[in-house]
Amino acid sequence: MAKGYDSNQERLRALSLLGKDLARRAKSKCEICQASGVSLRIHEVAPAPKEPDPDHVIMVCAACEEALDDTATPLEPNRWRVLTETLWSDAPAVRVSVVRLLQRLAKNTDWARETLDEAYLEEGILEWAAKG
Repeated sequence: MAKGYDSNQERLRALSLLGKDLARRAKSKCEICQASGVSLRIHEVAPAPKEPDPDHVIMVCAACEEALDDTATPLEPNRWRVLTETLWSDAPAVRVSVVRLLQRLAKNTDWARETLDEAYLEEGILEWAAKG
């Protein structure tokens, strides 16, 4: 058990080293909902590579992290309209996370379905989103 704990702690330390660069990329805002002035967390977008990679992590607020982790809880459609903008992020992990949220919303929300239909998404983004 200690070996698993130690390797997890080592991974968390490696992820924390990415913090400054991620905060700079995110401009100290949540990369999903664009909230500023809130506490941000490093969130790995599954499936995570063996070694922590800045292209596979995002900076998110607690509400967005909960939405990304808890796929069983329905999403409030109006809170997530910002996804139509953040879908165009330069960071692949942000785009994948937004696609996953939009796919959940699209089951019951016209604007989310239309956003996905109209968006040009690279095959790699769609494949990665499907793996989560």
